Amino acid sequence: MKDPRDIIKRPVMTERTTDQMADKKYTFDVEIHANKSEIKRAVEAIFDVKVVKVNTITVKGKPKRYGRYSGYTQKRKKAIVTLTPESKELDFLSGN
Repeated sequence: MKDPRDIIKRPVMTERTTDQMADKKYTFDVEIHANKSEIKRAVEAIFDVKVVKVNTITVKGKPKRYGRYSGYTQKRKKAIVTLTPESKELDFLSGN
């Protein structure tokens, strides 16, 4: 089994995701090959909460150019995790 900290890379902190935190929905960048059940187990193990639902989005890489060379940025996978109403809130800004 993979280490939960290898599956969850970092939280996504944008204006939209901070608004969703009021509804107990949290967004994470996850490993590209992780599936929903692995993401659910990893979040429950790291933060000690109960997960109701996991939605995943694969974000394609954007085309970029550097002079005459062109390519794409790295593709990534995001997971929107919905917690149960009884679960505690996750605090990313405190550093704990």
